Amino acid sequence: MSTRTALVAIALLLLGIAIVSPHGSSSKGPYAADIARSPGVLNPDVTQAIINDTICVRGWTRTIRPPTSYTNDLKRKQMREYGVGGSLSDYQEDHLISLELGGHPTDPRNLWPEPYPRASEVDSIENDLNAKVCAGELSLEKAQRKESELKHRDG
Repeated sequence: MSTRTALVAIALLLLGIAIVSPHGSSSKGPYAADIARSPGVLNPDVTQAIINDTICVRGWTRTIRPPTSYTNDLKRKQMREYGVGGSLSDYQEDHLISLELGGHPTDPRNLWPEPYPRASEVDSIENDLNAKVCAGELSLEKAQRKESELKHRDG
């Protein structure tokens, strides 16, 4: 086997490992959510007592998710406030306390421009926390606190 073939094989192997490796909270985004600008706000319609009628119902978040026109306008404004550049598509206007964990859908204090690819990594963490809450393995309050700490610490 030639050196070039061996290097290509190693590169493909490493690429395959990178693609299938789970992404966890060990990575950090380029900046964290600012606690003063984005402290996180809870949805008063979601409590531990009614999670089986709200966040644990498949598709429930679609019923309360704000329209893209609202989040894009807010994203522009918050990108300026956070002092970050680039295009709107470089960021997800993310809920600091996710809708899956009872975050307020439209309060600007619960939204922030989270950069990609970190936003995608955090989405899977939010889904995992929701699954633990809905399985009774974690309280809603503890999950909300974990999510807030993660985004304020690591982005």
